[in-house]
Amino acid sequence: MHYRIFYLIVAMSWPCIAFAGQPLAHDSTARQVTQLPEKYLVQVRKKSDRVASRVTNRTDKVLKRLAKQEYRMQAKLNKIDSVAAKNIFTTSIAKLNSLRFGLKGKVATALPIGGNADLDTLENSLKFLDGSKELLGNSEAKLKSATNSLQELRGSLQQVDDIKVYIREHKQQLQEQLKQYTGFTRNLQKMNKEAYYYGQQVNEYKSLLKDRKKAEAKAVALLKKMPAYNDFIQRHSQLGSLFGLIASGNVAQSMEGLQTRTQVEQLIQQRVGSSPSAQQAVGQAMDQARSQFSELKSKFPDLDNSADMPDFKPNPLKTKSLLQRMEFGGNIQFQKSNKYFPTYADIAGQAAYKFHKNGSLGLGIAYKLGLGKGWEHISFSHTGLGLRSFFDWKIRGTFFVNGGFEENYQTTFTSLNQLKSLNIWKGSALFGLSKKYQINPKLKGNIMVLYDFLAPRQLPKTDNIKVRLGYNF
Repeated sequence: MHYRIFYLIVAMSWPCIAFAGQPLAHDSTARQVTQLPEKYLVQVRKKSDRVASRVTNRTDKVLKRLAKQEYRMQAKLNKIDSVAAKNIFTTSIAKLNSLRFGLKGKVATALPIGGNADLDTLENSLKFLDGSKELLGNSEAKLKSATNSLQELRGSLQQVDDIKVYIREHKQQLQEQLKQYTGFTRNLQKMNKEAYYYGQQVNEYKSLLKDRKKAEAKAVALLKKMPAYNDFIQRHSQLGSLFGLIASGNVAQSMEGLQTRTQVEQLIQQRVGSSPSAQQAVGQAMDQARSQFSELKSKFPDLDNSADMPDFKPNPLKTKSLLQRMEFGGNIQFQKSNKYFPTYADIAGQAAYKFHKNGSLGLGIAYKLGLGKGWEHISFSHTGLGLRSFFDWKIRGTFFVNGGFEENYQTTFTSLNQLKSLNIWKGSALFGLSKKYQINPKLKGNIMVLYDFLAPRQLPKTDNIKVRLGYNF
Protein backbone atom coordinates (compact mmCIF):
# COMPACT_ATOMS: atom_id res chain seq x y z
CA MET A 1 0.00 0.00 0.00
CA HIS A 2 2.81 2.45 0.84
CA TYR A 3 4.62 1.91 -2.46
CA ARG A 4 1.38 2.54 -4.36
CA ILE A 5 0.90 5.86 -2.62
CA PHE A 6 4.49 6.75 -3.43
CA TYR A 7 3.94 5.91 -7.11
CA LEU A 8 0.87 8.14 -7.23
CA ILE A 9 2.67 11.05 -5.57
CA VAL A 10 5.63 10.78 -7.94
CA ALA A 11 3.33 10.52 -10.95
CA MET A 12 1.35 13.62 -9.98
CA SER A 13 4.51 15.62 -9.29
CA TRP A 14 6.28 14.41 -12.46
CA PRO A 15 5.80 17.65 -14.45
CA CYS A 16 7.38 19.64 -11.62
CA ILE A 17 10.28 17.20 -11.35
CA ALA A 18 10.88 17.19 -15.09
CA PHE A 19 10.84 20.99 -15.14
CA ALA A 20 13.31 21.10 -12.26
CA GLY A 21 15.82 19.27 -14.41
CA GLN A 22 15.71 21.78 -17.26
CA PRO A 23 18.16 24.71 -17.28
CA LEU A 24 16.54 28.07 -16.76
CA ALA A 25 16.67 30.49 -19.63
CA HIS A 26 18.64 33.62 -18.88
CA ASP A 27 16.50 36.72 -19.03
CA SER A 28 18.45 39.24 -21.03
CA THR A 29 16.26 42.02 -19.67
CA ALA A 30 16.98 41.15 -16.02
CA ARG A 31 18.41 44.05 -14.15
CA GLN A 32 21.93 43.46 -12.89
CA VAL A 33 22.20 43.74 -9.14
CA THR A 34 25.36 45.34 -7.81
CA GLN A 35 24.68 45.22 -4.06
CA LEU A 36 21.89 44.05 -1.77
CA PRO A 37 20.30 46.19 0.95
CA GLU A 38 22.62 46.13 3.95
CA LYS A 39 19.72 45.58 6.35
CA TYR A 40 18.82 42.26 4.71
CA LEU A 41 21.42 40.26 6.59
CA VAL A 42 20.60 42.04 9.85
CA GLN A 43 16.91 41.23 9.48
CA VAL A 44 17.63 37.58 8.66
CA ARG A 45 19.80 37.29 11.78
CA LYS A 46 17.25 38.96 14.04
CA LYS A 47 14.40 36.88 12.70
CA SER A 48 16.37 33.65 13.10
CA ASP A 49 17.38 34.55 16.66
CA ARG A 50 13.81 35.50 17.56
CA VAL A 51 12.31 32.24 16.26
CA ALA A 52 15.07 30.12 17.82
CA SER A 53 14.62 31.83 21.19
CA ARG A 54 10.86 31.36 21.20
CA VAL A 55 11.12 27.72 20.14
CA THR A 56 13.71 26.98 22.83
CA ASN A 57 11.81 28.76 25.61
CA ARG A 58 8.56 27.04 24.68
CA THR A 59 10.27 23.64 24.53
CA ASP A 60 11.82 24.16 27.96
CA LYS A 61 8.43 25.01 29.49
CA VAL A 62 6.75 21.99 27.89
CA LEU A 63 9.43 19.57 29.06
CA LYS A 64 9.20 21.02 32.57
CA ARG A 65 5.40 20.60 32.61
CA LEU A 66 5.61 17.04 31.27
CA ALA A 67 8.16 16.16 33.98
CA LYS A 68 5.80 17.55 36.66
CA GLN A 69 2.91 15.50 35.29
CA GLU A 70 5.03 12.36 35.38
CA TYR A 71 6.07 13.11 38.96
CA ARG A 72 2.37 13.27 39.86
CA MET A 73 1.61 10.02 38.04
CA GLN A 74 4.57 8.36 39.70
CA ALA A 75 3.36 9.44 43.14
CA LYS A 76 -0.15 8.19 42.37
CA LEU A 77 1.09 4.83 41.05
CA ASN A 78 3.51 4.46 43.96
CA LYS A 79 0.50 4.05 46.27
CA ILE A 80 -0.72 1.15 44.16
CA ASP A 81 2.45 -0.52 42.85
CA SER A 82 5.75 0.99 43.98
CA VAL A 83 7.85 -1.30 41.78
CA ALA A 84 5.93 -0.39 38.65
CA ALA A 85 6.09 3.31 39.56
CA LYS A 86 9.87 3.12 39.74
CA ASN A 87 10.27 1.08 36.56
CA ILE A 88 7.88 3.20 34.45
CA PHE A 89 8.73 6.73 35.47
CA THR A 90 12.30 6.93 36.78
CA THR A 91 13.94 6.62 33.37
CA SER A 92 11.39 8.80 31.55
CA ILE A 93 11.63 11.65 34.08
CA ALA A 94 15.41 11.56 33.77
CA LYS A 95 15.05 11.63 29.98
CA LEU A 96 12.83 14.73 30.09
CA ASN A 97 15.31 16.52 32.35
CA SER A 98 18.13 15.48 30.04
CA LEU A 99 16.29 16.93 27.05
CA ARG A 100 15.84 20.21 28.95
CA PHE A 101 19.54 20.31 29.72
CA GLY A 102 20.33 19.58 26.07
CA LEU A 103 18.54 22.74 24.99
CA LYS A 104 21.44 24.77 26.36
CA GLY A 105 24.08 22.84 24.43
CA LYS A 106 25.20 22.83 20.82
CA VAL A 107 23.40 20.46 18.47
CA ALA A 108 23.88 19.29 14.90
CA THR A 109 22.75 21.82 12.32
CA ALA A 110 21.81 19.47 9.51
CA LEU A 111 18.14 18.80 8.91
CA PRO A 112 16.75 15.91 6.85
CA ILE A 113 15.28 16.53 3.43
CA GLY A 114 11.82 18.03 3.71
CA GLY A 115 12.60 20.66 6.34
CA ASN A 116 11.04 24.10 6.58
CA ALA A 117 10.75 25.62 3.09
CA ASP A 118 11.11 29.21 4.31
CA LEU A 119 14.24 28.34 6.25
CA ASP A 120 15.59 26.51 3.21
CA THR A 121 15.07 29.62 1.07
CA LEU A 122 16.89 31.84 3.55
CA GLU A 123 19.77 29.43 3.88
CA ASN A 124 20.18 29.04 0.12
CA SER A 125 20.20 32.81 -0.34
CA LEU A 126 23.05 33.13 2.17
CA LYS A 127 24.96 30.30 0.52
CA PHE A 128 24.63 32.09 -2.81
CA LEU A 129 25.83 35.36 -1.30
CA ASP A 130 28.80 33.56 0.24
CA GLY A 131 29.94 32.74 -3.28
CA SER A 132 29.07 36.18 -4.65
CA LYS A 133 31.10 38.56 -2.53
CA GLU A 134 30.51 41.46 -4.92
CA LEU A 135 26.87 41.60 -3.81
CA LEU A 136 27.81 42.05 -0.15
CA GLY A 137 29.94 45.17 -0.17
CA ASN A 138 31.37 45.44 3.35
CA SER A 139 28.85 43.03 4.90
CA GLU A 140 30.89 39.81 5.07
CA ALA A 141 30.86 39.86 8.87
CA LYS A 142 27.08 40.29 8.87
CA LEU A 143 26.78 37.37 6.44
CA LYS A 144 28.71 35.15 8.81
CA SER A 145 26.55 36.27 11.75
CA ALA A 146 23.33 35.64 9.84
CA THR A 147 24.57 32.22 8.70
CA ASN A 148 25.43 31.24 12.28
CA SER A 149 21.96 32.31 13.45
CA LEU A 150 20.32 30.20 10.75
CA GLN A 151 22.44 27.20 11.71
CA GLU A 152 21.44 27.62 15.36
CA LEU A 153 17.81 27.84 14.33
CA ARG A 154 18.16 24.65 12.30
CA GLY A 155 19.69 23.01 15.34
CA SER A 156 16.77 24.16 17.51
CA LEU A 157 14.25 22.81 15.00
CA GLN A 158 16.15 19.51 14.86
CA GLN A 159 15.89 19.29 18.64
CA VAL A 160 12.17 20.00 18.40
CA ASP A 161 11.70 17.18 15.90
CA ASP A 162 13.61 14.75 18.12
CA ILE A 163 11.63 15.81 21.19
CA LYS A 164 8.31 15.48 19.36
CA VAL A 165 9.24 11.96 18.26
CA TYR A 166 10.19 11.03 21.83
CA ILE A 167 6.98 12.49 23.29
CA ARG A 168 4.88 10.73 20.65
CA GLU A 169 6.47 7.35 21.34
CA HIS A 170 6.49 7.86 25.10
CA LYS A 171 2.77 8.73 25.15
CA GLN A 172 1.95 5.45 23.44
CA GLN A 173 4.25 3.56 25.78
CA LEU A 174 2.63 5.08 28.89
CA GLN A 175 -0.86 4.30 27.63
CA GLU A 176 0.16 0.68 27.23
CA GLN A 177 1.91 0.46 30.61
CA LEU A 178 -0.87 2.17 32.58
CA LYS A 179 -3.92 0.58 30.94
CA GLN A 180 -4.12 -2.02 33.75
CA TYR A 181 -4.40 0.73 36.37
CA THR A 182 -7.40 3.02 36.95
CA GLY A 183 -7.31 6.75 37.62
CA PHE A 184 -4.71 7.79 35.00
CA THR A 185 -7.03 8.73 32.14
CA ARG A 186 -7.10 12.42 33.04
CA ASN A 187 -3.31 12.54 33.50
CA LEU A 188 -2.72 10.99 30.08
CA GLN A 189 -5.20 13.36 28.50
CA LYS A 190 -3.33 16.34 29.99
CA MET A 191 -0.13 14.97 28.50
CA ASN A 192 -1.81 14.57 25.10
CA LYS A 193 -3.04 18.17 25.22
CA GLU A 194 0.37 19.46 26.22
CA ALA A 195 2.02 17.59 23.34
CA TYR A 196 -0.58 18.66 20.79
CA TYR A 197 -0.49 22.35 21.68
CA TYR A 198 3.30 22.22 21.77
CA GLY A 199 3.37 21.11 18.14
CA GLN A 200 0.87 23.80 17.17
CA GLN A 201 2.85 26.49 18.98
CA VAL A 202 6.06 25.49 17.22
CA ASN A 203 4.26 25.72 13.88
CA GLU A 204 3.14 29.23 14.85
CA TYR A 205 6.75 30.19 15.49
CA LYS A 206 7.87 28.66 12.18
CA SER A 207 5.29 30.79 10.38
CA LEU A 208 7.22 33.88 11.55
CA LEU A 209 9.84 32.97 8.95
CA LYS A 210 7.32 33.93 6.26
CA ASP A 211 7.15 37.52 7.48
CA ARG A 212 9.43 39.73 5.43
CA LYS A 213 10.26 43.30 6.28
CA LYS A 214 10.94 45.86 3.59
CA ALA A 215 14.68 45.26 3.19
CA GLU A 216 14.29 41.49 3.16
CA ALA A 217 11.46 41.56 0.62
CA LYS A 218 13.48 43.89 -1.61
CA ALA A 219 16.57 41.67 -1.41
CA VAL A 220 14.61 38.52 -2.30
CA ALA A 221 12.96 40.31 -5.22
CA LEU A 222 16.35 41.47 -6.52
CA LEU A 223 17.90 38.03 -6.18
CA LYS A 224 15.07 36.38 -8.09
CA LYS A 225 15.85 38.62 -11.06
CA MET A 226 19.35 37.18 -11.29
CA PRO A 227 19.78 34.16 -13.61
CA ALA A 228 22.78 33.00 -11.55
CA TYR A 229 20.68 32.92 -8.37
CA ASN A 230 17.83 31.04 -10.03
CA ASP A 231 20.29 28.50 -11.37
CA PHE A 232 21.84 28.16 -7.91
CA ILE A 233 18.44 27.56 -6.30
CA GLN A 234 17.61 24.98 -8.95
CA ARG A 235 20.78 23.04 -8.11
CA HIS A 236 20.62 23.40 -4.32
CA SER A 237 16.91 23.32 -3.50
CA GLN A 238 15.40 20.54 -1.42
CA LEU A 239 13.76 19.09 -4.55
CA GLY A 240 17.05 19.07 -6.44
CA SER A 241 18.78 17.38 -3.50
CA LEU A 242 15.99 14.83 -3.22
CA PHE A 243 16.28 13.63 -6.80
CA GLY A 244 19.98 14.28 -7.29
CA LEU A 245 19.54 16.93 -9.99
CA ILE A 246 22.76 18.76 -10.78
CA ALA A 247 23.39 21.37 -13.39
CA SER A 248 25.55 19.24 -15.65
CA GLY A 249 23.97 15.90 -14.81
CA ASN A 250 21.84 13.66 -16.96
CA VAL A 251 18.21 14.19 -15.98
CA ALA A 252 17.14 10.83 -17.35
CA GLN A 253 19.89 9.13 -15.36
CA SER A 254 18.89 11.09 -12.23
CA MET A 255 15.33 9.84 -12.63
CA GLU A 256 16.36 6.23 -13.14
CA GLY A 257 14.31 3.93 -10.95
CA LEU A 258 11.36 6.32 -10.61
CA GLN A 259 8.04 5.30 -12.16
CA THR A 260 6.61 7.51 -14.89
CA ARG A 261 2.95 8.48 -15.15
CA THR A 262 2.48 5.93 -17.97
CA GLN A 263 3.95 3.14 -15.87
CA VAL A 264 1.64 4.01 -12.98
CA GLU A 265 -1.39 4.00 -15.30
CA GLN A 266 -0.38 0.61 -16.70
CA LEU A 267 0.00 -0.76 -13.18
CA ILE A 268 -3.52 0.43 -12.26
CA GLN A 269 -4.96 -1.13 -15.43
CA GLN A 270 -3.31 -4.46 -14.63
CA ARG A 271 -4.86 -4.49 -11.18
CA VAL A 272 -8.41 -3.24 -11.90
CA GLY A 273 -8.79 -3.72 -15.65
CA SER A 274 -9.23 -1.28 -18.52
CA SER A 275 -13.00 -1.38 -18.93
CA PRO A 276 -14.91 1.93 -18.60
CA SER A 277 -16.74 0.65 -15.51
CA ALA A 278 -13.47 -0.26 -13.78
CA GLN A 279 -11.93 3.13 -14.60
CA GLN A 280 -15.07 4.86 -13.37
CA ALA A 281 -14.92 2.89 -10.10
CA VAL A 282 -11.26 3.87 -9.61
CA GLY A 283 -12.10 7.50 -10.36
CA GLN A 284 -14.93 7.51 -7.85
CA ALA A 285 -12.73 5.90 -5.20
CA MET A 286 -10.01 8.47 -5.81
CA ASP A 287 -12.50 11.35 -5.60
CA GLN A 288 -13.88 10.01 -2.34
CA ALA A 289 -10.42 9.49 -0.87
CA ARG A 290 -9.36 12.99 -1.98
CA SER A 291 -12.47 14.49 -0.40
CA GLN A 292 -11.92 12.71 2.91
CA PHE A 293 -8.24 13.62 2.94
CA SER A 294 -9.02 17.28 2.21
CA GLU A 295 -11.59 17.36 5.00
CA LEU A 296 -9.14 15.86 7.48
CA LYS A 297 -6.37 18.21 6.36
CA SER A 298 -8.63 21.25 6.74
CA LYS A 299 -9.35 20.30 10.35
CA PHE A 300 -5.73 19.60 11.28
CA PRO A 301 -3.53 21.35 8.67
CA ASP A 302 -0.38 21.43 10.81
CA LEU A 303 -0.12 17.83 11.95
CA ASP A 304 3.26 16.21 11.25
CA ASN A 305 2.17 12.68 12.08
CA SER A 306 -1.14 10.83 12.29
CA ALA A 307 -0.17 9.77 15.81
CA ASP A 308 -0.46 13.42 16.84
CA MET A 309 -4.20 13.41 16.11
CA PRO A 310 -5.84 14.89 19.23
CA ASP A 311 -8.34 12.82 21.21
CA PHE A 312 -10.07 16.02 22.35
CA LYS A 313 -11.57 19.11 20.73
CA PRO A 314 -8.66 21.53 20.25
CA ASN A 315 -8.95 25.22 21.02
CA PRO A 316 -7.61 27.05 17.92
CA LEU A 317 -6.77 30.12 20.03
CA LYS A 318 -4.71 28.25 22.61
CA THR A 319 -1.41 28.90 20.85
CA LYS A 320 -2.17 32.44 19.68
CA SER A 321 -0.36 35.37 21.25
CA LEU A 322 -2.15 38.39 22.68
CA LEU A 323 -1.51 40.41 19.54
CA GLN A 324 -2.76 37.59 17.31
CA ARG A 325 -6.01 37.51 19.28
CA MET A 326 -6.59 41.23 18.86
CA GLU A 327 -8.84 42.59 16.12
CA PHE A 328 -8.65 46.27 15.19
CA GLY A 329 -11.24 48.19 13.22
CA GLY A 330 -13.80 50.94 13.26
CA ASN A 331 -17.26 51.97 12.13
CA ILE A 332 -19.32 55.00 11.22
CA GLN A 333 -22.88 55.96 12.15
CA PHE A 334 -24.99 58.93 11.10
CA GLN A 335 -27.56 60.76 13.23
CA LYS A 336 -30.10 62.99 11.51
CA SER A 337 -30.60 66.54 12.71
CA ASN A 338 -33.36 67.71 15.05
CA LYS A 339 -34.06 70.83 17.05
CA TYR A 340 -31.39 69.85 19.57
CA PHE A 341 -28.62 68.36 17.41
CA PRO A 342 -27.23 69.00 13.96
CA THR A 343 -26.64 66.11 11.60
CA TYR A 344 -23.52 64.38 12.85
CA ALA A 345 -21.38 61.32 12.19
CA ASP A 346 -20.02 58.97 14.85
CA ILE A 347 -16.57 57.97 13.60
CA ALA A 348 -15.26 55.22 15.86
CA GLY A 349 -12.08 53.21 16.29
CA GLN A 350 -12.04 50.02 18.34
CA ALA A 351 -9.95 47.07 19.50
CA ALA A 352 -11.40 43.66 20.36
CA TYR A 353 -9.93 40.64 22.14
CA LYS A 354 -10.96 37.26 20.73
CA PHE A 355 -11.59 35.14 23.85
CA HIS A 356 -13.34 32.34 21.93
CA LYS A 357 -13.37 31.22 18.31
CA ASN A 358 -16.94 32.57 18.11
CA GLY A 359 -16.75 35.59 20.40
CA SER A 360 -14.81 38.71 21.29
CA LEU A 361 -14.88 41.63 23.73
CA GLY A 362 -13.63 45.11 23.04
CA LEU A 363 -13.38 48.83 23.72
CA GLY A 364 -13.74 51.78 21.41
CA ILE A 365 -13.85 55.55 21.18
CA ALA A 366 -16.04 57.62 18.85
CA TYR A 367 -15.65 61.18 17.67
CA LYS A 368 -18.90 62.99 16.87
CA LEU A 369 -18.38 65.22 13.87
CA GLY A 370 -21.11 67.81 13.38
CA LEU A 371 -22.15 68.28 9.74
CA GLY A 372 -24.69 71.10 10.04
CA LYS A 373 -28.48 71.33 9.66
CA GLY A 374 -28.74 70.22 6.03
CA TRP A 375 -27.35 70.57 2.53
CA GLU A 376 -27.93 74.33 2.63
CA HIS A 377 -26.34 74.77 6.05
CA ILE A 378 -23.22 72.55 6.05
CA SER A 379 -20.75 73.32 8.82
CA PHE A 380 -18.28 71.16 10.71
CA SER A 381 -18.04 71.18 14.50
CA HIS A 382 -16.92 69.12 17.49
CA THR A 383 -20.34 67.75 18.41
CA GLY A 384 -19.22 65.29 21.07
CA LEU A 385 -17.38 62.17 22.05
CA GLY A 386 -18.31 58.57 22.86
CA LEU A 387 -16.72 55.79 24.91
CA ARG A 388 -17.76 52.22 24.10
CA SER A 389 -17.57 48.69 25.41
CA PHE A 390 -18.97 45.88 23.29
CA PHE A 391 -19.12 42.17 22.55
CA ASP A 392 -20.06 40.06 19.56
CA TRP A 393 -20.86 36.36 19.27
CA LYS A 394 -21.21 34.27 16.16
CA ILE A 395 -24.62 32.63 15.90
CA ARG A 396 -24.59 31.20 12.37
CA GLY A 397 -22.42 31.65 9.32
CA THR A 398 -21.58 35.34 8.99
CA PHE A 399 -24.29 36.57 11.38
CA PHE A 400 -23.39 37.78 14.86
CA VAL A 401 -25.15 39.00 17.99
CA ASN A 402 -23.82 42.36 19.15
CA GLY A 403 -24.27 44.41 22.27
CA GLY A 404 -22.60 46.74 24.71
CA PHE A 405 -22.69 49.83 26.88
CA GLU A 406 -21.69 53.32 25.84
CA GLU A 407 -21.29 56.77 27.33
CA ASN A 408 -21.81 59.74 25.00
CA TYR A 409 -20.92 63.39 25.43
CA GLN A 410 -23.37 65.05 23.05
CA THR A 411 -22.48 68.69 23.51
CA THR A 412 -20.31 70.84 21.30
CA PHE A 413 -16.92 71.31 22.93
CA THR A 414 -13.92 73.45 22.16
CA SER A 415 -11.46 72.03 24.71
CA LEU A 416 -10.87 68.70 26.44
CA ASN A 417 -11.50 70.25 29.87
CA GLN A 418 -15.21 70.48 29.01
CA LEU A 419 -15.40 66.67 28.84
CA LYS A 420 -14.83 66.43 32.60
CA SER A 421 -18.45 67.36 33.33
CA LEU A 422 -19.77 63.87 34.09
CA ASN A 423 -23.41 64.92 34.39
CA ILE A 424 -23.49 65.74 30.67
CA TRP A 425 -22.49 62.22 29.62
CA LYS A 426 -25.45 60.04 28.57
CA GLY A 427 -25.54 56.23 28.70
CA SER A 428 -26.69 53.75 26.05
CA ALA A 429 -27.43 50.03 26.31
CA LEU A 430 -27.29 48.44 22.88
CA PHE A 431 -28.24 45.04 21.50
CA GLY A 432 -28.70 43.80 17.95
CA LEU A 433 -27.39 41.82 14.99
CA SER A 434 -24.55 42.22 12.53
CA LYS A 435 -23.60 40.75 9.19
CA LYS A 436 -19.91 40.35 8.32
CA TYR A 437 -18.46 40.01 4.84
CA GLN A 438 -15.04 39.74 3.23
CA ILE A 439 -13.72 42.83 1.42
CA ASN A 440 -10.27 41.43 0.60
CA PRO A 441 -7.92 38.83 2.17
CA LYS A 442 -6.89 41.28 4.93
CA LEU A 443 -10.01 43.41 5.39
CA LYS A 444 -13.51 42.47 6.54
CA GLY A 445 -16.61 44.62 6.51
CA ASN A 446 -19.75 44.52 8.64
CA ILE A 447 -23.13 46.18 9.01
CA MET A 448 -24.79 46.41 12.42
CA VAL A 449 -28.35 47.18 13.41
CA LEU A 450 -28.64 47.96 17.13
CA TYR A 451 -31.45 48.96 19.46
CA ASP A 452 -30.71 51.44 22.26
CA PHE A 453 -32.83 50.50 25.29
CA LEU A 454 -31.95 53.73 27.12
CA ALA A 455 -32.74 56.09 24.22
CA PRO A 456 -36.37 56.73 25.33
CA ARG A 457 -35.08 58.00 28.66
CA GLN A 458 -32.61 60.44 27.15
CA LEU A 459 -33.23 64.16 27.27
CA PRO A 460 -32.80 65.38 24.65
CA LYS A 461 -34.01 62.26 22.87
CA THR A 462 -31.88 60.31 20.38
CA ASP A 463 -32.74 57.63 17.83
CA ASN A 464 -33.68 54.19 19.20
CA ILE A 465 -32.32 52.34 16.15
CA LYS A 466 -28.68 52.76 15.22
CA VAL A 467 -27.17 51.50 11.95
CA ARG A 468 -23.40 51.27 11.74
CA LEU A 469 -21.09 50.41 8.86
CA GLY A 470 -17.75 49.05 9.95
CA TYR A 471 -14.61 47.16 9.12
CA ASN A 472 -11.89 45.22 10.89
CA PHE A 473 -8.57 43.64 9.96
